Amino acid sequence: MKVKICGLTRKEDVACAVAAGADMAGFVFAPSPRQVSSQQVQELAQDILPGVSKVGVFVNEECEEVKRIIDECGLDFVQLHGEESPEYCAEFGTKAIKAFSIRSKTDIERLKDYPCSTFLLDAFDSDARGGTGKQFDHSFALEAKQYGNIIIAGGLTPDNVADVIRAVHPWGCDVSSGVEEEKGIKDCRLISQFIRSAKEEI
Repeated sequence: MKVKICGLTRKEDVACAVAAGADMAGFVFAPSPRQVSSQQVQELAQDILPGVSKVGVFVNEECEEVKRIIDECGLDFVQLHGEESPEYCAEFGTKAIKAFSIRSKTDIERLKDYPCSTFLLDAFDSDARGGTGKQFDHSFALEAKQYGNIIIAGGLTPDNVADVIRAVHPWGCDVSSGVEEEKGIKDCRLISQFIRSAKEEI
């Protein structure tokens, strides 16, 4: 079970996530209350241990700009949360994680068109691209697994992540708002509880 703590903005939160056993540390480069710059991420990522993947979250960003940030920050993955095309995703090879907002089976069927090995499924929200705390119908995730590795996001908390993992058996899970005191400010206790709950279901 891969656990991603997303929307990290402070060194102490990065340190907590790494110490608690997170597999992936997520940094939001797109406009968001949790947005960080390339320079900030370079500083935040200094203490990330080998084996913990650095993930940059982008929304409809210019391809060359994403590549520049990958190089500057040493990103292991890019999570693409906009209307990026299959051709766009192909530019990043195995680094690309395509995110989809899920409302119906039709949204799941779109996965087959993308040359990605990993997909993130999140709840739809007309005002935001993630970090909303909303859930989607997880039964759709079972069908999505035929297209690649599936990361479940949206509305996960330390209290419900174990139930979701038992129901779906995804490749990974992603949390942001579910371990926060306020937007962009994580609660180390909640981070630790979330990772422990998720890992116990392996």
